[in-house]
Amino acid sequence: MSSAAILALALLLAITGPALAAWHAMRKRNMQIWLPQWIFRKRPPVASGPIHVMFCFVDHFEPMHGKVGLERQRARVDRWCRDYRALAQRHRDADGRPPQHGFFYPEEEYLEEHLAKIASLCRDGYGEIEVHLHHDNDTADNFRACISRFKQLLHWKHGALPVHPVTGEIGFAFIHGNWCLDNSLPGGGWCGLNDELTLLRDLGCYADFTMPSAPSPTQTKTINSIYYAVDDPHAPKSHDTGTPARAGVQGRGDLLLVQGPLGLNWRDRRHGFLPRVENSDIRANHPPTPGRVDTWIEAGIHVQGRPEWRFVKIHTHGAPEAEADVVLGPEVDAMFSYLEERYNDGERYVLHYVTPREVYNIIKAAEAGHGGDPGQYRDFILPAPSSSYSAQRARA
Repeated sequence: MSSAAILALALLLAITGPALAAWHAMRKRNMQIWLPQWIFRKRPPVASGPIHVMFCFVDHFEPMHGKVGLERQRARVDRWCRDYRALAQRHRDADGRPPQHGFFYPEEEYLEEHLAKIASLCRDGYGEIEVHLHHDNDTADNFRACISRFKQLLHWKHGALPVHPVTGEIGFAFIHGNWCLDNSLPGGGWCGLNDELTLLRDLGCYADFTMPSAPSPTQTKTINSIYYAVDDPHAPKSHDTGTPARAGVQGRGDLLLVQGPLGLNWRDRRHGFLPRVENSDIRANHPPTPGRVDTWIEAGIHVQGRPEWRFVKIHTHGAPEAEADVVLGPEVDAMFSYLEERYNDGERYVLHYVTPREVYNIIKAAEAGHGGDPGQYRDFILPAPSSSYSAQRARA
């Protein structure tokens, strides 16, 4: 081989080698599913007037995580009931409300004493309880029975979940365990139901809060969106795409999905130059930072036609000790302080701490053509459950 050919081959390897390595790294993290949509995304429209930030913190709250014994479960729940009160009492949004926590409790981990303590925390004004489920190789009949039983139990035993004022149906928000909504894991593990969106709709689910799930292969192509999915009962992952929620237009579809921010965070770089994936997850190895908060706001998740109402949904698995150290500790304390200092000046930004139910109500208010202060629409359709602080005040 001539020296010129050797040089050309070396140059080719120098160019393609890093590219192939980068592609392999992307595939390993399943970034090919969503990265093109992020790269070619449209910037959020410019909003007139202040931007209202709806900040919603949802928790896959699993006291039994790691198959720990009862005493350790109790210690986890007791810590939350004690430390979250102390944390949240130090913070207020523009409406004078403390941070709200969405406790998505797993059906298969139900224990009356745990839910009673969490319900007490909610009655004191710190959040609401919703539905979480891990299941595998399930059937439609079993799923209906399971969810029906659990939502009745949460409502009648613990005062959780709202009742629709017209239909009388007990409603709930949903997060799917292992991210596998609508049988979306390749191979069909941890679900088994291709018609799960329809089943959830018929059971009273008002919105799903599972996404984003990156780096899991269950992640959807649709990112940074509030949208309606139509179920294909013969195929999995029907929520991969859908129709965006729009101001002044009644949403249509089998299930409303509320996504959290997903993208690349150039403020937070690995090895000094590689951007980290921002997937809205608060963990021990990925605590919140001011740069992450800015990235969440800049994602600009909104109902189309209402860009001044931005929704930020972040998630965690807050019960295990390592994660609780972050979610109940100085990092999240500083996160709330930064939100209140940077995004609640009353002129450029107005901050609202909201529950998943309130997120749904504010979305529906936008669809009904309402604008202005979204805080007045927290109970627009679905009233506060009886275990919430709002319901306690209304009865007083």
